[in-house]
Amino acid sequence: MNDRVVTRLRDRIDHGVDNVSSAIHALYRDIHQHPELPFQEFNTSRKLAEVLESYGFEVTRGVGRTGVVAMLRHGEGPTLMLRGDMDALPIKEQTGLAYASCETAEGPAGERVPVMHACGHDLHSSCLVGAAAVLAALTEHWQGTLMVVCQPAEEIFGGAQAMLDDGLYRRFARPDIIFGQHNMPALAGTVGHIAGQAMSAATTLGVTIHGNGGHGSMPSNTVDPVVIAAHVVTRLQSIVSREVPPDQAVVVTVGKLHAGTQGNIIPQSAELEINVRSFDNELHARVLEAIRRIIRAECEAGRSPKPPEFRVLTETIALVNDPASVERVRRAHADYFGDDGLFDMPRLNGSEDFPYFGDAAAGGFGGDDIPYVYWFLGAVAPDRWRQTPGQSVAAKMGQLEMPHSPYYDPGHDDTLRAGIGAMVSATLAYLGG
Repeated sequence: MNDRVVTRLRDRIDHGVDNVSSAIHALYRDIHQHPELPFQEFNTSRKLAEVLESYGFEVTRGVGRTGVVAMLRHGEGPTLMLRGDMDALPIKEQTGLAYASCETAEGPAGERVPVMHACGHDLHSSCLVGAAAVLAALTEHWQGTLMVVCQPAEEIFGGAQAMLDDGLYRRFARPDIIFGQHNMPALAGTVGHIAGQAMSAATTLGVTIHGNGGHGSMPSNTVDPVVIAAHVVTRLQSIVSREVPPDQAVVVTVGKLHAGTQGNIIPQSAELEINVRSFDNELHARVLEAIRRIIRAECEAGRSPKPPEFRVLTETIALVNDPASVERVRRAHADYFGDDGLFDMPRLNGSEDFPYFGDAAAGGFGGDDIPYVYWFLGAVAPDRWRQTPGQSVAAKMGQLEMPHSPYYDPGHDDTLRAGIGAMVSATLAYLGG
């Protein structure tokens, strides 16, 4: 594509972004002010569906419980899927924004919890429908099928699989390429890329260790699950240092350990929650088996009256960007944003359920894997970015609020515009060729 064509297309995209910017910013503020927890995104999904319908998409609600699928077919060509997530977190917002959330919702135990879009999923879904609007107005520049997916329940790693199990690819279309994006504390208006391993697999394992409770003055008449649990916690630390190759990154964290009610009572059981993160799915499975092996052995050594119980509480696979597709998207973003508008994204120990859409075995849809690209949007206002210490993007990121902070505020105009432009320019690189 020559420079004149690139400039003309960039101007057309900018014109489209200008046309929808005000409406999308209003949508963003509305969704931000009224967040909803995973699989409770009834109002959020309704608003997004109504906007997509107004742009001429064929919209289906209730896919995977609260998901939305919008289709726009324009001639022969590949099918490209754009995905954005919708759910919020049980966090009390402390940003001080005029449109800050004051919402509460029913938590998993029936309690009332505060709710906040502390991970920017309101930004993702707003950019998604903004990109859909721009692409609907630029059909003379592309050909094929555009598949827009508003996904629920990313925060609990449940929404992607729920939509796939509800026949996402069977009922609508099987995409040839999938795009997604996530905001990060980098300079607003810039876009970051990483090929290959980008985000970690993550599993939270619940464990019950059984004992035989009794009086604290007579421990010989009991089996103390607290002692067994203490040995487990210590022994688990040897997995990374002694069973994982030194060039691999793995984290094993015991984030919860609960047992007993008071000091002179030896309890009947101890409860643990263990979080594992790694970038290789096969290695991840081996680490989980090592955890189970160690816990079983410690229970046997400690005379536990019955085997431990294991429950997978949350789980997702590693996000591995297709290198060739990343390079193609990076070129499209360089044409649109300029080389100065791009940055190299460091690998993240954070996790996503987005890769289930591309992994045929894990997603359960069969056939070959589907290539995908997941990039990152800067979300820090320019003045604050300049004032933040550090010479590199990674160094500055370490000084700033990250997603899941009650102070996190990614919804700057530059971020919204970049999120729309990034999706449109990447889409045209595939459907406009």
